[in-house]
Order: sequence, then C-alpha cells, then structure tokens
Amino acid sequence: MRVPLNWLAEYVDLEPGATPESVQEALVKVGLEEEDVHTFDLTGPIVVGEVLEFTPEEQSNGKTINWCRVRVAADGEIAADGGDAIHGIVCGAHNFRVGDKVVVTLPGAVLPGNFVIAPRKTYGHVSEGMMASARELGLGDEHDGIIVLSKYGIDAPVGTPALPLLGLDDTAVEINVTPDRGYAFSVRGVAREYSHATGAAFRDPALAPAALEATGFSVEIRDDAPIRGVVGADAFTTRVVRGVDATRPTPPWLVARLSLAGVRSISLLVDITNYVMFELGQPIHGYDLDKVAGGLVVRRAEKGETLVTLDGTERKLHAEDLVIADDSGAIGLAGVMGGASTEISDTTTDVLIEAAHFSPVSIARTARRHKLPSEASKRFERGVDPRLGRAAAARVAELLVELAGGTIDSLGQTIAADEAPEAILLPAGYVSGLIGTEYTVAEETSALEEIGAEVTVVEGGLSVVRPTWRSDITDPCDLAEEIARIIGYDRIPSRLPVAPPGRGLTRTQRARRRVAQTLAAAGSTEVQSYPFVSAETNNLFGSATPAEVPAIKLANALDAREPFLRTSVLPGLIGVAKRNLARGLVDLSIYETGLVFRPEAGASLGYAGELPNGTVRPSEAELAALKAGIPPQPHHVGVLIVGNVTPKQPGQEAVPSGLADALDAVRQVALAAGVEIRIEQGSHQILHPGRTAALYAGETLVGYAGELLPSFAAESDLPRTVAVAEINLDAVLAGGTDIVEAQSIFTFMAATQDLSLTVPVEVPAAEVQAAVLEGAGELLEHIRLVDDYRGQGLAEGHKSLSFALRFRAADRTLTAAEASEAKLAGAALAGERFGAAIRD
Repeated sequence: MRVPLNWLAEYVDLEPGATPESVQEALVKVGLEEEDVHTFDLTGPIVVGEVLEFTPEEQSNGKTINWCRVRVAADGEIAADGGDAIHGIVCGAHNFRVGDKVVVTLPGAVLPGNFVIAPRKTYGHVSEGMMASARELGLGDEHDGIIVLSKYGIDAPVGTPALPLLGLDDTAVEINVTPDRGYAFSVRGVAREYSHATGAAFRDPALAPAALEATGFSVEIRDDAPIRGVVGADAFTTRVVRGVDATRPTPPWLVARLSLAGVRSISLLVDITNYVMFELGQPIHGYDLDKVAGGLVVRRAEKGETLVTLDGTERKLHAEDLVIADDSGAIGLAGVMGGASTEISDTTTDVLIEAAHFSPVSIARTARRHKLPSEASKRFERGVDPRLGRAAAARVAELLVELAGGTIDSLGQTIAADEAPEAILLPAGYVSGLIGTEYTVAEETSALEEIGAEVTVVEGGLSVVRPTWRSDITDPCDLAEEIARIIGYDRIPSRLPVAPPGRGLTRTQRARRRVAQTLAAAGSTEVQSYPFVSAETNNLFGSATPAEVPAIKLANALDAREPFLRTSVLPGLIGVAKRNLARGLVDLSIYETGLVFRPEAGASLGYAGELPNGTVRPSEAELAALKAGIPPQPHHVGVLIVGNVTPKQPGQEAVPSGLADALDAVRQVALAAGVEIRIEQGSHQILHPGRTAALYAGETLVGYAGELLPSFAAESDLPRTVAVAEINLDAVLAGGTDIVEAQSIFTFMAATQDLSLTVPVEVPAAEVQAAVLEGAGELLEHIRLVDDYRGQGLAEGHKSLSFALRFRAADRTLTAAEASEAKLAGAALAGERFGAAIRD
C-alpha cells in the first residue's frame, strides 16, 4: 500500500518535521512493515509562466512550431534559474493562447527519466526551457498538449513554484500489509495506525460526508448458493448523481495522489471512484445509469452465462461466481470487475454509484478462477468494513458534484448490514499470561477502545465487541495481540526461556543428526526436495515389485501432475540431480533425510470431527482421534551418487561411481546409527538386476541400494550409471543404541592368512563370509572379501571367493598352527552350509 504523505496528513497530525523515514518508523511500531519511498523525481526550477506572445513557424519537415516569449518572473525580478524574467521557448504544442498561464521547466530542472533541461538551439532559436505537458511531469500517459493551469481553475502569480500547485511536491511511503489487516489498504486505515503509534489526533474521513438518504431504486440480494453457508453480499448502497460533465479533466492534485498510490489516471469519473477506494478502503463501482436496464440484483451466475468485462474479455461464468445483474443479465463480476455494457464514458451524464459488502471467500474464488486480480478484489478478499458503504457512496457523490458539476438525486437504495459483531470474553489475567508481562485492566481497556472496540467490564474479565472494520479479531488471543501492539512491543521483556532440566534431544533425534552429519562429513551434500509426486512415480519407487502403492492425494495440489505425497525420497533426489547435471555439475553425491507417507491399504484417513480452534489444548480423546487420522510417516534417508568419485588428475585416472559407493554410504549410515545393516542380494523394479542389494537390520528389511535401471536413467536424462540407496531410518534406529563401546588396543601381534573358497555362483558372498566368521570363532578379528573370480580353472557354475583374514588373541601371540586351525574351521562351516571347497 502506497500512502501519499499530504493525503495522510489530512486525517492525522504528522509529527513536526516528519519525513518519509520517520513515518515508516512510526508505522513499524504497530506492525506495518516498511517497503519503499516514492516521489515524482522532479527537481530544479519549475514555475508558473505566462505566455506573452507566440509566432507559428512552419518547418521543412511539415511540422509547425511556436516561438514563444514567456514571462517566468515578475517585472524587475530575476527568474528562478538566474536568467531574465522573460524567456524565449520553442513549443510544438498548440493548445494555448496569449495570456495563458502554463508550467515552465527552466534550465537546471530535471524531469523523470533523468531528463535535464538546458538552453539548446533548435529550429533556428535558442530555447531557454520548456513548457511542460502532464506526461513530461509524470502525471500520466496523456499528451494532449501542455498544461494550461486555467483549465484546472489554478491562478497563481508568475514565478510561483508550480509543483505544490499540481501536487507534485508530495512523497508516498509504501508499506507491506499482511493479509489479516485489510483495513490498512486505505489512507483511512493507515492514518488510524499512525495515530496509534504516535498518539496524534485521528480524523475519520468516513464521518465527513453526509450519508444522504435515498430511495426508489430497486436492489435485491438473491443468493441461492451461498459458499460455506455465507451469503455472497450482506450490504448494498446505491446513489445517483445527475448532470455530470464526464469530459472535464481530472484535477492535477487528484492525478498526483493516484499516481503516487500506484494507479494511473483514466477519466474524471473513474478517477473519483478509485480515489475514494484508496481513501476509505471501500471499493466503489460507477455505472452509466442510462445503460442500466431496471434495478440491480446480486445473484450467482446462471448456467452458460457470459460477461464481457471492462478489459474487453468475454468470460464464461461459473455457477459460484457472484454477479451484479439488471433486467438484461449480468453486468459485472461482483467485487472484481465491472461489465463493458454499463461502462462510464465521455457521454455519461447520469452516474449510478454502487458501494457494497461482499463475502471475502466468494470474491477470492472468483478472482482466482478468472485470473483477474484487481484493487477491489484485493480489498474484499482481506475484509472490508460492512458499514462503510453509505459513507463511501456519499463521498463519491460529493466529489462528483464538486469536480464534475453533478447534482445529487434522491434516487437510490440502501441495504444495511445490521448484524453487530459478537462479544468476545477476555478473561482476567489472560493477556498478561499469554504475553509475559503485566497489564492492568485500565491499560487493556484503553488499548482496545483505541482500536475502536466497545469494552465492558464483566464478571471474570472484559466483554469486547470488535470494530466492524476488524474482521480479523475473532478470539481472545487476537485481543491480546492488539493490546501488546498498541501499548508497545518494547513493554515485553527480552529473556531467553530456561530449558526444563532433564530434557533435550531424544535418542532417535540424536541418531538422525549423526547420520546426516556423517554423510556430510563423507563428502555428500544435503538437499531438500518437494514431497509431491505422481501416482506412477509412487508405484515405481514405493514397491520392490510392480504394484499399486497406497498413497495420499492432496486436495489442493500445487501441480495437478504431481498430486500425491511421496512414498520414497529417491524421486526428489533424481529431480535435484537432473537440474544440477543440466547446469554442468556432473559429479554429484547428494542425500536427503525426510518423511515419507505410507498409508496402509484400506486405512481410514483424516479427522471427521470439528477441528480444535487452537486457543486451548485439545483433550486426550481429540488428540488420539487426530493422530488416528494421520498415516505412518517414517523418516527415510536417501543417497544418490553420479559421475566420478575421484576426478582425473596427474598420475590418477578418474574413478567412476557405482554400486560400491552406494553400499559404502549404507555402511556410513549403519556406523552413525550404531547398528549393523546386513547386505544381501536383492531385487527392485527400478534398480539394475544383479546390482541391487537388500538391506536388513536383524530380520527386518529396511531398504535397498543399487544402480538405477539404465533405461530409467536415460528417460530421466541421467548418465547410465546412477548409484542410489534408501533406508528407513526409523526401522534402523529401533534396534540401535547410543552406547558406544570403546575397543581395547591389543598388545599382541596379529596373524594374517588368506582363504579362497569355491562355491556355486548363486551363493551370495556375504553369506559365505558370515559362515567363515562364525566358524573361525573369537580368534578371527577381521575378514574382508578381496576377490571374486569366475573363469578358467573353475568348474562350470562356480566362482572363487578370496578372503583376507586377521587373527589375534588378547592374552598371547598366536602360532601359525592356531590361526590355520581357526581358518579351517571357518572353511568347514562354509562347506557344510554351501558346499564350499578350499581352492588350491
């Protein structure tokens, strides 16, 4: 919201010497965030001049210019630019006469766009300045010639500074208005807030115009399809002003204020309705009364009904759209935009003024449905004072009389919103307990009355009726916020809360942090991705075998192509990798920890009861019912590695990533979680056959690791080899521990030996290794697979697995015979289980 300071000063006393910065500083105190400062970018000598004479001169290019002598200072005085009182000026416009007073930009002036005025030779003359048009001064887009001050009823002595006469010396402050404070989308609302911040006197402009009574014009509110039980309109005021002159120019001061407020001038009649909307916050619409057939009806659009709006677009109306209609049909989208059929034009003589109050939900839906945001809909969506319409209509009528020469007619109608806001009980001590500092009853009463509320002392606290323009105040907590805001946030003490003893992160929270920190320390980069995917993606990643995976569909999805909550974190990682690869980052190791959503097949989701209002803690039964409607949401960690894990460098070839790196990430997660994850041969529909590992914690399947199917990688614009791993952290941590046992440092020497076993190719190496470890007993300190050979010298269908073994005893140095005996025991157990034989 942009607020011109001169406009603001009409309704509240600005502090002496107030600057845009000081005004913004005051508004920040009451919660209106500063944004920017806007001016007309005009500097230097710009004065009132009088045309003494001019001579038309035809040019070789067919253009006719006027060589003018213009008085820019009184006789005997020096002009504002230091030159003579009379200047010679070349002008291409022809809409002036001798004796007219005009706006002269003298040498040294700077106009918008950094246009510097200086004496220059043109068309055979030295032009000492310029007679300015409205466009050149930044007053609008029109260029019908230069500004002739008498056209606007302005008469000032020659040499007088022109900017104040035109309203161009003003400055606007821009503030950010939060959605719950729609009343601040007006000079009236901001003036009231400035009064709260500084204690300055506030003069309500809504009380100034006399709300004249009018009857005889038919208005009907007929809403057969209210949204959420709320009727689309509950107040409607019409007034008629006759005999207006629509061709009159808009006064410069009004154009200047609208321009600073961010609205371009259109025509006098339209500018007046926009002016009152910005002044009071009540959107106004004007109709050409001669184009309205009969009375007005507020109703929902009929099936197949269309409307050509003021922007010239024919719109197919929806059954929920609230429209203004006459006997001919819809003539406007209520609260959004008027229709072209009743548009005000230069031929308009009689104006029908409409000031109504519409349901915020209805207007918001219509504006979004038709992609038609407007200044009116922006205000209605956030809440407009339902009792403001009569004053706003009277203000428009007043300006139509003053500026357009009209006469107020007795024809009109008013449907008033008589329903008063319900009283809110503010319990004694509630505000002090919530805010954390003591407030007396007198302070609370004074603050609430200052914002316009009616306050009555009752048993147990205060009964408060909010002002009609504060629809955002609905609960005691809203009243507490207003009290803290008006009395001042500096009253609230600054102190850090003391953590209750014995609390802190849970074991699971600490473990999840360790997992994330371990992966980051190993060189991976943490990312976050959107948790929204398509049904096809969930079915691919959410199940190891082709199947339809139960998933939660959003009612208000951001993207209709991806309306489901994810059942796996891998799709998000793949999307991140794709974007980074497209930007030239080809070597990636990324990970994400987050929730996935795994509803059980046939489970009932959601909460059927009325949601708690948030002002008190829900009961245990309500909490249990709420939790019952939430699907399981386990924490998963996903890792994706693509490109080279070691880049090419002198003396070192590049080392590409693959399955081994995904398995290494799994081991890092296991180490950080304090659990053992068993790796076995597995399969998953999205992973490469033969390069997929199933991950187990105990007997529980906790995830998969492997390489993406090359065909899927190609479809996703990824390289052929993409290593991935995904682990259910909650399942892993269920068997973990925070206790870390320190290993003793052995003082005796280790004995190392190798063991090569031949086994059938279908036997997993991990199971063979586990058998050797078990059979060798406690003397085997470490075992590692070092080779997997398949080829010449082996029986068909067999492979050779070579293990490096390290033996050690805690109380003595082992002999070679003891180490060999343990090794053979391990080989024997592998032979019993898998038919393993020692390879010579």
